[in-house]
Amino acid sequence: MLSTPMDLAAMAEALSRSADFRVLRRLVPRVASSPPAGQESKTGILLDTETTGLDHARDELIELGMVKFDYTPDGRIVGVRDVFSAFNEPSGPISAEVTALTGITDEMVAGHRIDEDAVNAFVEGAVIAIAHNAGFDRKFAERSWSIFERMAWGCSMTEVDWRAHGFAGGQLGYLLNGAGFFHQAHRAVDDCHALLEVLDFTLPTTGAPALAALLQAARRATMRVWAEQTPFELKDSLKRRGYRWSDGSDGRPRSWYIDVDQSALAGEIAFLKAEIYMRDLEPAVLRLTAFTRFSSRI
Repeated sequence: MLSTPMDLAAMAEALSRSADFRVLRRLVPRVASSPPAGQESKTGILLDTETTGLDHARDELIELGMVKFDYTPDGRIVGVRDVFSAFNEPSGPISAEVTALTGITDEMVAGHRIDEDAVNAFVEGAVIAIAHNAGFDRKFAERSWSIFERMAWGCSMTEVDWRAHGFAGGQLGYLLNGAGFFHQAHRAVDDCHALLEVLDFTLPTTGAPALAALLQAARRATMRVWAEQTPFELKDSLKRRGYRWSDGSDGRPRSWYIDVDQSALAGEIAFLKAEIYMRDLEPAVLRLTAFTRFSSRI
């Protein structure tokens, strides 16, 4: 006898109450809804891009997906306003590697152009754009549409300390499973729907949604410290401390660098002077906020 949807739901509910089982439900995108009347809320954008490669200066965007949503000051998602999904035909053929990764073919994007007025209209009223790899997506988005240059940005992959909240990593599919869902992503907008559920997930360590942790991190100013002209033999010391390497190909210094909270700046400079430069040298420091972080313009 075939089980009815009601039977399956009851079985899933019973299993979810047991400590011996975990139940994953297929992700069904939320329908458009408005925040409750009188509810104080702000509007954000979840954004995902697919591109012909990783170089934001040369490669091209082939798909843009966005979900526009409302959230309260304490980070609770209270409504989904609209969804945007569009292809863009690049100037040359899509490589087999990119097609294998994204599922997007030349035939799918042929003749498509993403209308700038449509993007601007969709984004209007949003106070923050969030991507699961904002260091990648922001560069492509603001290269194509200037409206994204003026927005605050958040990164759900790096601005939530997922390990501190009991997760083993920050990969989107893994986080979605932790929130109790699975999805078979095909389009960029599917990942936006997945990210919405991840950010709405209540973190067991705080009792608040993941979005609250992200917003708290995004609002903080951070300081980027450039450890320029450091001795090669000390690179392992820098890597152990969390420094990353910039090869200079995107216009930034060819140097090791680290982003720290403002309160940790003095200690970081003291470390460089004592352990790396071994002299009184002031490293270059850049202040970053949500309006400049992850941008190629800094």
